[in-house]
Amino acid sequence: NRVHRSSSRLSCNSTTISSTSRCESQVINIHCLHFILPSRLWFTHAACSAQSLDAFYFLQVRDMMAKRPEYLDDIPKMPDFLVALRPHTVWEKTPVKLFCTVQGNPRPIVKWYKGGAPVDPLSAPGKYKIENKYGVHMFKTCTLKHHTYKKLLFDLNSIEDDVKRVQSFKSVDNQPQFFDIPFLQLVLLILSNTVLEVTLLDRFKVSFGVEGGSISLVCSMVPVLFMSVGGGAARLTLPHLAKDDEGLYTLRIFTKDGTAEHSAYLFVSDAAPSAAGAPGAPMSVKAYDINSDYVLVAWKPPNTVNEAAISGYFVDRCEAGSDTWVQCNDAPVKVCKYPVHGLKVGRSYHFRVRAVNSAGISRPSRKSDKVTALDDAESQRLQVIKIEGRYDIVIKDDDLEGYVTIPGEPTDVHASEVFKSYVVLSWSPPSPRGRAPLWYVIEKVSGTGAWQRINTAVKLHSPRYPVFDLQDGQKYQFRVYSVNLYGSSEASAPSEPVEKVDEDGVPSAPGQVIATRNTKSSVFVQWDAPKSPKNLMGYYIDGRVVGAKEWFPCNHKPFKHTRFVVHGLIPGETYAFRVQAVNVFGLSEESQESSPIAVEPALATPSAPFGITMLSCDGASITLAWKSPKHCGGSKVNAYYVDKRNADSLVWKEVNQSAITERTCTVENLTEGTFYEFKVQAGNMAGVGVPSAPSAPMKCEAWTMDEPGPAYDLSFSEVRGHSLVVLWKAPVYTGASAVTGYFVEMAKKGSSEFVTLNEEAVSHRYLQATGLEEGATYVFKVRAVNASGVGKASQLSEPVCAKALPGTKEILASVDEETGDIFLSLEACEICETSKFVWSKNYKPIGDCPRVSVSTKGRTSRLTFTSPDKDDLGRYSVVVTDTDGVSGSHTLTEDALNTMLELSYAIRHPVVPLKHGLNYEILEKGHVRFWLQAVKLSPSVSYRFIVNDKEVTSGEGHKISHDVATGVIQMTVDHFTRANEGTYTVQIHDGKAKTQSSLVLVGDVFKAALKEAEFQRKEHIRKQGPHFSEYLYFTVTEDCTVMLACKVANVKKETTFHWYKEDDEIVPETPPNVMSGACALPIPLFSRKDHGVYKAVLGDDRGKDTSVFDISGQVFDDIINAIAHIAGASASDLVLQCTPEGIRLQCYMSYYTEEMKTVWKHKESKIASSEKMRIGGTAEMAWMQICDPSDKEKGHYSIEISDGVKTHTRTFDLSGQGKEGINTLSRLNVSNQYRGRVVGGLPDVVTIMEQKSLSLTCTVWGEPTPEVTWFKNEQEVASTEHTKVTFDGGKFASLVINQVTPDDSGKYSINVRNKYGGEFVEITVSVYRHGEKIPEPKLGQPKTPKHLLPALVCLSVCLSVCVPQGFVMAINFTYQPLSVVSVCNICSCQT
Repeated sequence: NRVHRSSSRLSCNSTTISSTSRCESQVINIHCLHFILPSRLWFTHAACSAQSLDAFYFLQVRDMMAKRPEYLDDIPKMPDFLVALRPHTVWEKTPVKLFCTVQGNPRPIVKWYKGGAPVDPLSAPGKYKIENKYGVHMFKTCTLKHHTYKKLLFDLNSIEDDVKRVQSFKSVDNQPQFFDIPFLQLVLLILSNTVLEVTLLDRFKVSFGVEGGSISLVCSMVPVLFMSVGGGAARLTLPHLAKDDEGLYTLRIFTKDGTAEHSAYLFVSDAAPSAAGAPGAPMSVKAYDINSDYVLVAWKPPNTVNEAAISGYFVDRCEAGSDTWVQCNDAPVKVCKYPVHGLKVGRSYHFRVRAVNSAGISRPSRKSDKVTALDDAESQRLQVIKIEGRYDIVIKDDDLEGYVTIPGEPTDVHASEVFKSYVVLSWSPPSPRGRAPLWYVIEKVSGTGAWQRINTAVKLHSPRYPVFDLQDGQKYQFRVYSVNLYGSSEASAPSEPVEKVDEDGVPSAPGQVIATRNTKSSVFVQWDAPKSPKNLMGYYIDGRVVGAKEWFPCNHKPFKHTRFVVHGLIPGETYAFRVQAVNVFGLSEESQESSPIAVEPALATPSAPFGITMLSCDGASITLAWKSPKHCGGSKVNAYYVDKRNADSLVWKEVNQSAITERTCTVENLTEGTFYEFKVQAGNMAGVGVPSAPSAPMKCEAWTMDEPGPAYDLSFSEVRGHSLVVLWKAPVYTGASAVTGYFVEMAKKGSSEFVTLNEEAVSHRYLQATGLEEGATYVFKVRAVNASGVGKASQLSEPVCAKALPGTKEILASVDEETGDIFLSLEACEICETSKFVWSKNYKPIGDCPRVSVSTKGRTSRLTFTSPDKDDLGRYSVVVTDTDGVSGSHTLTEDALNTMLELSYAIRHPVVPLKHGLNYEILEKGHVRFWLQAVKLSPSVSYRFIVNDKEVTSGEGHKISHDVATGVIQMTVDHFTRANEGTYTVQIHDGKAKTQSSLVLVGDVFKAALKEAEFQRKEHIRKQGPHFSEYLYFTVTEDCTVMLACKVANVKKETTFHWYKEDDEIVPETPPNVMSGACALPIPLFSRKDHGVYKAVLGDDRGKDTSVFDISGQVFDDIINAIAHIAGASASDLVLQCTPEGIRLQCYMSYYTEEMKTVWKHKESKIASSEKMRIGGTAEMAWMQICDPSDKEKGHYSIEISDGVKTHTRTFDLSGQGKEGINTLSRLNVSNQYRGRVVGGLPDVVTIMEQKSLSLTCTVWGEPTPEVTWFKNEQEVASTEHTKVTFDGGKFASLVINQVTPDDSGKYSINVRNKYGGEFVEITVSVYRHGEKIPEPKLGQPKTPKHLLPALVCLSVCLSVCVPQGFVMAINFTYQPLSVVSVCNICSCQT
């Protein structure tokens, strides 16, 4: 290229005009030529365009007619006019017909307009007529007035334009997809030299949508009409996206000067599945072979990348105008076709499909176009006869058949669709058909069997029928009858044998897949077609990032060609691709993967440099600078070539023969005062690119101003949403003195109002602009300053948008965990093969500096400090070349550096981190374990224990070990003695890391450890024989019995157990069972008499163990509180009891002892025991006796029982008023005097030898005579020969037991009662055998619970009679087994 350019330049040099004066004389002519030449070229272009317009239309029509695709239904085409409207000039009141021919797929909708308003033929019947036959549209107006004619000539072109403009596509689900170009409402003047051009500006790019979403494709443009310019945008909106919408979209604008068009691909991905793992929705649902009650529905299968394979499909139908969908098939169909029958004649339907796999059912597809169930053969049976006049005659074929009633037989019975799931039968309708509605009957036969009817319950009106229930491996023949109300035809000829086929019809896998570079975010993929296409529908392309396991779909609708451009990839990332073929049976096997390919632009020459500016001029040379090409072409720009020419010349001359690597150049040997133009070309590995646009004429005139020249090469770094950094280079021309600073000015794009960003000049050549509006576009310029003032402004920068690149990351300052190096790193959001990371400090390139090193791996670059110190503080930045501005910065502060230095030291001088330092614990045998735990240990760890400066190794008396999993290092000392006092240290080495931990075990600490070790050693020896696993402790049962309990272990049958109190053995009634593992000693009726030291002794031939429990002091108090806790909770309400001395307040509880903390109160005042008020109790209750009660004793009484934590309170109100209160007390005394009671004669305890007779006799009294009942162990005693009960004279009660036995031992009681009350007396009877000692009550005998309470007398109120009368009466509670009868003392009612 350079040789060719040089030779051409040499030829141009021979024609150069050497005379300077001649050049100056032609400058004016050249300037005039700059104005005249473009206009003449424009008119020449207009003339050529007008001449070539007809040829263009001819070629275009010829090409369109030649393109006759095989599958028109599958190829969408933009609406277009084959024959456009033409203007007419006619006489007034003359009918006019306007014709035009349109094409497009789907079929375009054509609307006619007059005067900008739609034409409605029904608004003026007979005036307008609109027809459409085979794509030819006719508009007829019958009467045309003169004033309408004038508008007609103007509106004909408007109508044509409107037909073009209002075209709208209809999507599959009848959702409109709007396409509108409002600015094209221009009047096309009928002038022979009119030229209309369209320039496309912002074009829609490759777009990505999701099912169910909305997307708009917008393209702005500038149309140029003769002597005028317009503007606007074309917009295509897809409001309800489906995968059917995926494809290549083209905007084509027809003009008088040709066409302008733009294309881009739209990808539509699957919406979120209805269930995790469910497949995507099918697509392209269409209905074929439409008949009166049958249609064949077909669709395309979805791509399954990471989902389970599709097992079938469900087909749904919905009547037009309804939202109710009905599933057509009960079981999923496995092919992408399904015959739907049972439709209603004349009804319109939509269809949709859902895919099924093991995870669930997909979302439904977009519904199909509306189809109407009509027999297509009916329209073919119509004949139209043309006659002269206004009418045509339409007749049916039935009219030509004669009078035939019974139809003929059908013909051509065959299977039109044969699959594993079903077979579709087809036949030709009969001729003649008869004079009545026709239906069909089908029969089948297998082999030599009998014919069987198939459609027994279905009337078939269409010559199609799907058969589902055929057996595998059998061949069938079919025949059809035609039937109407007059009868049935003969059977048709049998069909050929039909057999269901296996559904192994997927295509073979595609061949070799090759991926090549395309752009920085796309890859071009091509492959070989499968060897067995089998009615191929298209291909699915999948991709994955190299190193990843999961694939992702590249397209979501089958693509028909064997090449595809995969868009939306990450720049610089490496991918692999595979392809699958698709047909009605599903997806083929995957092809082999392509070779990995990095996403990089295809190699090309660089684009043109731009922004040529003058930096300095000395009268004989000019220093130029320019900006890099916007596109490097996929390789580094390594050469620039500069051309020049005089402004009054058309001949360019080379400035440099050898390449220039920098973007500045000094052009020498110029003539002072002459205007020059310059252009620059860039070169890379692919060659030299196109030249830049010529610069503005520059006059070669020496600069003599004192102020500096312009700064140049403005660039941007770290562009974010609200800030960016502007960088520039120092001016070449410094003026009369050195440059001391710079001012930066900023303005929004399109605005002339610049704002100076810095109040004082900055000495460095960068500035961070903050406070920007995110998304806004700005321009900048820089002025240099010296002692003489502010110099010329730089050339305006390129517009920059304040918006961060997607995925932008900032610089990370950290420390390497392995090496301890301090580094700065940046991960680029995009990168290409030629990209480089350029690091700078304070925005000065670092280059080869011994203080840092730069390494790059993939998309990440790292700047590592070799010996970091305060000299490395500053602002570091990095720029990634050949990207859209990937950059970042980080300010390294002193605090941050110090923190990282500390971390670096810790990594380079590692210490094994410890969870726990050296510690000790005493084990059960008296062994002492010294241990520590590290956070992490490697298998190669080494360590040693040092005791008192001597290393200890594992051996006799010491066991040393470690566990890598837990990080524990330990040493166990078997026999810990006084010799082990001292300092213990562990030293650990693990790789490069090391640490040590010490423990000082001397003095009191050592003595405590030694004592514990000796104790544990003794405990171990003790546990070798029978021993207490839990020593003696106490519990309190619900009946307030105190239990001394313990747990034993390592016992056997021969092991003995003994209880002692103060060294006196206690023999409980129930011998202890050591084999149960627990022993207990009950202490009933616990009181102060039970003070003492209790001991349990356990022993056998292996040894003996003892447990001691001292019940005194705090232990005794704790037991009393425990009893009080249970007794207080069981305490009854206070009740009133009459006694001979007066009245008694009683509180019954499960157990009472005087050691319990009980307090009686009267009117909130504590009562002390006295002659007037005596306090006492029994085992069953606590009581307070009021002797000779009077009015002073009236009031509120309470008892408080404290268990040390909680106080249990019971109350009684003795608050009678005046005489009524005294009378109440008197009545109570009377009732007490007459109640039933035992006067005397019964002992408390009786001891008797067996075979003796026992007589228990007592005197009772009461008025009236009381009833007497005897009980044994709370069970009533009946009178028998062995046990005789008597009651003589109402005074003497006796119980006689003849020849007593040990079984007669127990608790006996007598209950004496009458209506005023009673008394309950207990006697304990013990029977012993002859020769035995007279037994005494044994300590530990459990107390017999008493559930029977003495008769009570209390104040109560009869709710039915006495309360309304205001009485206070005495209620006599008399005891009866299992019931208590309350008798009112006044009204005698029982409640």
